[in-house]
Amino acid sequence: MFSRKELKLVLVLAVVLLVIAAVSYAAFPSKPPKQPIRAAFPTVAGKVIFDHSRHVKDTGYGLACGECHHTLQPDEYSQAGSCTECHDPAEGDADMPKRSDAIHQQCIGCHQTYGGGPVECAQCHIMQ
Repeated sequence: MFSRKELKLVLVLAVVLLVIAAVSYAAFPSKPPKQPIRAAFPTVAGKVIFDHSRHVKDTGYGLACGECHHTLQPDEYSQAGSCTECHDPAEGDADMPKRSDAIHQQCIGCHQTYGGGPVECAQCHIMQ
């Protein structure tokens, strides 16, 4: 079928292409965005997709980081963690609303106040 010489040539070409691909991948790494574009929150009522860029960009709603990440200092925004770091029902702090209540109050409250965005359950929660 194929001679040894032809198989050797194919193998050498494959190795050369693999090396070129590896070098190209290492030389031109993709840069992560400075901030998340979308965040997905898994919930018992269905996954919620939050369009981060729409809320913070000047072309969107123009919200400042601290309006949602209210416990962080400006130099800490890049390390913003999970809401449950503070809003954890297991901690048992009666003064601290659990994550779902905090998000509902903040998101729905803002949407109602400014007249934009979803306020009904099925508009955010996507059942699969």
